[in-house]
This record gives sequence, structure tokens and C-alpha cells, in this order.
Amino acid sequence: MRDGMRRKSLGVAAALLTGVLTLSACSGGGDDSPEESAASGGSGQEDADRAAEDANTSAAVISITPDDAADNVGINDDVQVSVEDGTLDSVTMTATESGTEITGTISADQTTWLPDAQLERATQYQIDVQASDREGRAAHETRTFTTVSPENSFIGYFTPEDGSTVGVGMPVSLNFDKPITNRAEVEAAVEITASSGQEVVGHWFNETRLDFRPEDYWEANTEVTVNLDWDGVEGADGVTGVQDRTFSFTVGRSQISTVDVESKQMQVVRDGEVLRTLPISAGSEETPTYNGQMVISEKHEETRMNGATVGFTDDDGEGEYDIPDVPHAMRLSTSGTFVHGNYWASDGVFGSTNTSHGCIGLNDEQGADDDTTDAAWFFDESMLGDVIVVVNSPDEEMAPDNGLNGWNMDWTEWQAGSAL
Repeated sequence: MRDGMRRKSLGVAAALLTGVLTLSACSGGGDDSPEESAASGGSGQEDADRAAEDANTSAAVISITPDDAADNVGINDDVQVSVEDGTLDSVTMTATESGTEITGTISADQTTWLPDAQLERATQYQIDVQASDREGRAAHETRTFTTVSPENSFIGYFTPEDGSTVGVGMPVSLNFDKPITNRAEVEAAVEITASSGQEVVGHWFNETRLDFRPEDYWEANTEVTVNLDWDGVEGADGVTGVQDRTFSFTVGRSQISTVDVESKQMQVVRDGEVLRTLPISAGSEETPTYNGQMVISEKHEETRMNGATVGFTDDDGEGEYDIPDVPHAMRLSTSGTFVHGNYWASDGVFGSTNTSHGCIGLNDEQGADDDTTDAAWFFDESMLGDVIVVVNSPDEEMAPDNGLNGWNMDWTEWQAGSAL
């Protein structure tokens, strides 16, 4: 007798035995000896088993994961339905509050079912299942559970975007929505493979940011695949991951541009060949440009730049500058360093005078619609992840965590920041 059948038999047996005992008490037959009972046709258990068989119940045994009334259920792979000694006829899964039905797929052999998409966090779901055995007899099962709440789970936001093509300086940067204390397990659940064969190592800048990079810039034309297997991983006490996904990106051609603050020139080198040398205007003596290796993290045809947002204010608290239409702007740091077009300075400034508040300025026209300017050319020829190296500035080196600029840390120090 199968376990499922036996469970049903025991339930019927309990009911029948109650009836037998009640009848015995009313009829005064409770004093029969075992010999008399056997002579009269068998034990109460045998009667119960025969009654269960006669009830014609289904042999199909339905299994549902998770358990009924479970909390903090994962939103990726924690829900599944299966059946033994039968086939699934229907599986209906709904969000109990909204009534939204969750689509799912029954396997070709009709023995398993899985939801088609990721579930929502902090949501109660109900699953109703019907199956049948070879005789066509129906079995039913219902289960209710609640998925993990945002307070009890973490997710990681990643750069670069899935499917993008980037420059050779682009790191894999992961930013978490909760502080991570179990760094080793979270880092170990990140798998990065590169077609170039380069070793890739992680570095924790703080409890919410983990970046990965090779020792040197990515080799051009490298394919990189990142697997985030955080579903069920405990990031901190009572906080587990809910992501299980893979993304990939392509490293394009190599473009590294070197800004010499003293000579006020920027040399643009692609795949080892000099494309152009452009006159620039870097930070003034009062507000010099950082030295170091900087990665382009954003591109904007036009953007507003207000000095107040980066600490440059007048006595009245207003920004020292507020330009609503800075053309061809590309971000180099979180703190506000850009390489951008400049239409408000005279043409003679570029290549001769450093006048900015720390940015790297290129000659441009207002409106960002003149593709003949130096700024427009450089904007069109650049992509996210390209590297700009600043040398011979009186300022300090760019901090590695100020933007995507971990290259300003030597390899030994970078490796020391891994939790593995």
C-alpha cells in the first residue's frame, strides 16, 4: 500500500472505528474476546482497510512546495508542484489579495508544474491542484504561503547593463539595497567568466558595494558573463537574497584618452593608434582636476550643471555657476567630475588656460547640434567604460570608490578587499 493511500486509509479507519466502538457500547458487545471477534469475521482495522479500498479513492499523490502557511518563501525557484501515480489536470496559483493569476507550465509528462515568472515579494499566494490517477479518479490539494518581505531580503543593482557594449575600463559594480555582513557567501555566489581568460577579483568598498575587475583593463573584444546566484543566500542576519539571474556584456575596442593638465591637451588613443589630440581646459589652480584613471559612467547630450550640488556656492548659498544646457557631458566621478563641451568660454581658452571647477572642458557650441566641434567628435567616439587618464595636475588622485574608478588601486590592495 502506498504512503498516500495509507494516509487516506487511516483517516477512514479512524471514522469507522469510532462507529464500531459506539455500536459496541450501545449493544453491550464490548466484552467479546479476541477469539470471538476473529470468529465473527475479523478485526476493526481489517474492516477499515476494506472500507477504504471500497471508497474508490484516487491513487494520485500530490506534492506542493513550500509547506502550507510558510513564510519568507523565495520568489524564484521555491515553488513547485508534482504528482506521483497520476497526472496533473490543473494548477491554479493566485495572489490572494489582488486575485491576480500566476501563469505556469505543466511538464510534457504532466507530472510537474512551475510558475513561469518571478513572484512578487511580501505577497500571499494560494495554489489549487487537481490530479487524477490511471483510473481517472481525482485528487485535490490546496496550499497557501507568503513570499519573503523586502525587510527580510536583499537585491543587488548591477552595472553595466545586460547586453551592452562597453569600454575596457568598465568594472562589474554591484550595489545592494541592504548592508551585507556575510560578505564571503554573497561574493562567492557571484560567478564571472571572461572569454579573454582574465582573472576577475571582487573588492568590497563598503557594506553595500562590491566591484569586480581584472588586474589590467579588459582585453578588447572580450565577452563577459556574470551569474548572480543569491536566491536563498543569507546576506545578513534574517536577510536573504532573492535574485538568481545571469547577465552579459561585451568589451568593445580599447580607447584610452590621456589628459595632460600642464600642456592642456588630450590625446585619444584607440587600439594603440592615436586618433586625435584635442586642446582642453582643465581645473583652475583654485579648483584643480583630480589625477588618476577615470571611467566614463554616464553620457548626456545636454545636462544641467549647478555648482551648489557639488559644494561650489557663493556667499548667498547659490551655486557659483548654474548652466542648464551643458553639451556633450560624460560623467567621470560621483562627486561631479565630467568631460564636457564648453560654449561659454572663448575659443582661445582651450589649449592655453585651465579655467574650470575641476572638469575637463572641450570647445563646443550651444545646443549640442554642431557635430564639427571637438566636444561633439569626442562624445560620438566615446562609450561607457572608456578610460580617461589625467596627469600632471596639482590635485590628489581620484579615490577608487568615487565613480567606477577602482583602477586607482594597485592589484595587491584590490585583492585584499575580497572576502574570499
